[in-house]
Amino acid sequence: MRFLRTGARAGAAALLAGALLLGGCTGGDDSTGARRAADTASVAVGPAASSLEQQFEKVVAKVLPSVVQIRTDQSVGSGVVFDGDGNIVTNAHVVAGAQRIEVIAASGGRPLPAALVGEYAPDDLAVVRVDGAGLRPAAFGDSAKLRTGQIVLAMGNPLGLSGSVTNGIVSALGRTVTTRREGAFPGATIANAIQTSAPINPGNSGGALVTLNGEVIGIPTAAASDPQIGGTAAGIGFATPSGTVRTIVPQLIKEGRVRRSGRAALGVSIQTVISGGDPRQTAVGVVEVTPGGPADKAGIRPGDSIRAVNGTPTPNTSALAEVLAGLRPGDTAQVRITTAEGADRTVEVTLGQLP
Repeated sequence: MRFLRTGARAGAAALLAGALLLGGCTGGDDSTGARRAADTASVAVGPAASSLEQQFEKVVAKVLPSVVQIRTDQSVGSGVVFDGDGNIVTNAHVVAGAQRIEVIAASGGRPLPAALVGEYAPDDLAVVRVDGAGLRPAAFGDSAKLRTGQIVLAMGNPLGLSGSVTNGIVSALGRTVTTRREGAFPGATIANAIQTSAPINPGNSGGALVTLNGEVIGIPTAAASDPQIGGTAAGIGFATPSGTVRTIVPQLIKEGRVRRSGRAALGVSIQTVISGGDPRQTAVGVVEVTPGGPADKAGIRPGDSIRAVNGTPTPNTSALAEVLAGLRPGDTAQVRITTAEGADRTVEVTLGQLP
């Protein structure tokens, strides 16, 4: 960790404080003592501010003990205790490819060995389990009831700083967010993501986004990047909604896999197509088609290229995933393709469910 900017600001603040002190010592007015007493008097906290502050403290005291640090041989992240059996929900990218997983309770103490129960990369969710630790489970709320403007707290371990809490608001709802590939993690497209102004930094992944009633309504997952500065964009973070968590995590706990994702699928294996010498991405190539699946029934074949779904261009696999994230199994979609023989046509596909 580097604190150069903070140190510079602290140094400037110290110099400024010194300048103010020297300035105060130059006056000869008899009222100097009275002014100094007035300047150092406490400012009364109004009832509304005091009430909000107390509510923050109550929420932190209730939820933070359920937020743990997760360490692997590759990364450091966060997790939230899901139930009384030691199951902990986190992001799939936190544990992807890990050979060793350890959990450190919010109260500290020695690292506890954890086992991977299951992971579901499309929603960037995973479950690890710690046996016999007596961890306190958090209460998960209903993200469908969220309102833009609600105050939320983000709890986790940013940059390895255990038990950190930041605050902000729900900035927007219903975002579709695509994250990039990281090592063994293939990337994800998260539907109905919660956008928040609460700072989310590396290490916050897998932690808790919490409302003022003490309910976890999201799992902080990603921060927007600003290509102009080459880093994260301040105040623009995203969380996987608790509605998705409550659908996916019980399946991982029960079977170690997901059978009912609620996500639409074409039933194809795909790759991004780049035309000839043109470096621009132009379409999604169909590599394999699931026999009897939606695409197969609609007449899509290996070698075809998918160019648009419901009129939205799909120049790459991320674009196609984002379109499908806004649809549901059973929906019909108009899929524009170019066949392997070069013919352009549009087919109607009744979408299946992504396993």
